Amino acid sequence: MLGVNTKLLILFIVLVAMLVLFVWNRWRYDIVALVALLVVAVAGLVPPSQVFAGFGHPAVITVAAVLVLSRGLLNAGVVDSLARQLTRVGNQPMIQVATLTGIVALSSGFMNNVGALALLMPVAIWMSRRGGRSPSFLLMPLAFGSLFGGTLTLIGTPPNIIIAAYREQSGALPFCMFDFIPVGAAITMCGIIFISIIGWRLTPQRKEQDSAEDLFEISSYLTELLVPEGCKFAGRTLYDLIAAVRNDADVVVIGLVRTGRRQQMPSTYEVIKENDILLVEADSDSLKTLIDVTGLKLAEASGNEDKEKAREGGPNLVEATVAPGSMLAGKTARSLDLRERYGINVLAVARQGRRLRERLGKIRFVTGDILLIQGREESLPSTLNDLGCLPLASRGLRIGKPRNVLLAICIFAVSLALIACKLLPAATALAGGAAAMVLAGLISPGEIYKSIDMSIILLLAAMLPIGHALESTGGSQLIAYKLLAVGRSASPAMTLVILMTATMLLSNLVNNAAAAILAAPIAINLAKGMELSVDPFLMAVAIGSSCAFLTPIGHQSNTLVMAPGGYKFGDYWRMGLPLSVLVVATAVPVILWIWPL
Repeated sequence: MLGVNTKLLILFIVLVAMLVLFVWNRWRYDIVALVALLVVAVAGLVPPSQVFAGFGHPAVITVAAVLVLSRGLLNAGVVDSLARQLTRVGNQPMIQVATLTGIVALSSGFMNNVGALALLMPVAIWMSRRGGRSPSFLLMPLAFGSLFGGTLTLIGTPPNIIIAAYREQSGALPFCMFDFIPVGAAITMCGIIFISIIGWRLTPQRKEQDSAEDLFEISSYLTELLVPEGCKFAGRTLYDLIAAVRNDADVVVIGLVRTGRRQQMPSTYEVIKENDILLVEADSDSLKTLIDVTGLKLAEASGNEDKEKAREGGPNLVEATVAPGSMLAGKTARSLDLRERYGINVLAVARQGRRLRERLGKIRFVTGDILLIQGREESLPSTLNDLGCLPLASRGLRIGKPRNVLLAICIFAVSLALIACKLLPAATALAGGAAAMVLAGLISPGEIYKSIDMSIILLLAAMLPIGHALESTGGSQLIAYKLLAVGRSASPAMTLVILMTATMLLSNLVNNAAAAILAAPIAINLAKGMELSVDPFLMAVAIGSSCAFLTPIGHQSNTLVMAPGGYKFGDYWRMGLPLSVLVVATAVPVILWIWPL
């Protein structure tokens, strides 16, 4: 039987090793958490009946339900509809930044913030290019805005759900759906104002490495088009082809492949022949116009399929970005055999900063690449999830089901109302809302499990028993006692500042959910040691764990914009550091006002 001191020593060794592995990022954080759970279980720090109890914890169920609901809202086109309206915003940087960060913050308060960010990313890049600026000035504010939005509601981010569960464990009722709004709205408003006026000026203005004439818009694609037999432009020049769509589309032919031989930048007087493959740069709308007017075919889609089927009903087209951790990163479409294994074609690739000259089958994908993907409507969502790609705003390309924005909003609103009126627990109400979306046809049965990020579920399920072990062995009390000794001469407000700052620094190094699970028991014991209410301390942890502005690894949103924005690891603190100070300076007074000691 291990003594108390031995148990504490083992626990702290496991925690330190786990944090080091989180920061090292060599192994996936969910695997690290699961191994840590098994170690503390074998050491007897967690009762055998509680080792896997985390999988049935209400916080885990709530997070899973929110992810399913987010997929339903995405499928219905709720955030996509908002994104389309942003194209009407002018070229003033402050207005663009304020509008984008405001919309993504509002969306992130009620759905998965990475999904909201992925839909607005192409809009932000298009707006920056149209204004002649680098995408870097908009993408980091957009990512930070998605983090702010998570602080608004119970379901905005996993740390809020975790903190609500810990409040219930402390003997009080769990936080309700909108208990987070006063503090969350305060820091979100201050954050958006700071980012809109000052913050965007602190982002690095990345210059493209290639010359201006070699660049293409991020919304442009390198696409292969086949001149089919019987095409009306066979036997005519490239000039005639481009002239046919000059008034309605922006198209550049950068290459021509004939009988296996390629011509770079063919002359506009080159005569087109049947079965030629043209390498074309065009944005998605121009590409569609070119195909409709000229009768050219997407080269990868030609095959033996019926022409009318390919033109009218056929495969679906979606735009997606290669997310961090995607299996596509570092590989080519040919090496992955995407058509045979997954039933999709990569028809075009766009990458910020340089023109892609290679044939599509030879392009090695990197995180942040935007792909035009063709596949069957019923299987595309699950396939994208398997590949680690995030679907972007459709911009009119998707041939999907009719949008049901109103129905999706109604189902979601009913779920929120049931929680707000305390008629049902959050896990029950949200799981019911997810089931309603499935029954309404907003989510296909195959998408239910595909929409749930199992790495997050596994992380939460493994970390919750470890957090319980930190509490039961006296580890959290020991850390709280040390903090009390350090801050004995400090005021309660200063103690909150220290707690929030420490949690914020931790969340910049590890997953925000893990930071919340580790810091919450310490916050509870700290409050009890000072004989104060636990509410302000838990709220400080909730804010601190959700505001990771200093590194690209603190949150998926920060990682997602790193490649498209051309950011380096050290770029984030330039705007993130003053923003973090602003959050602490704003949040602590509001917490003390709303949640008195």
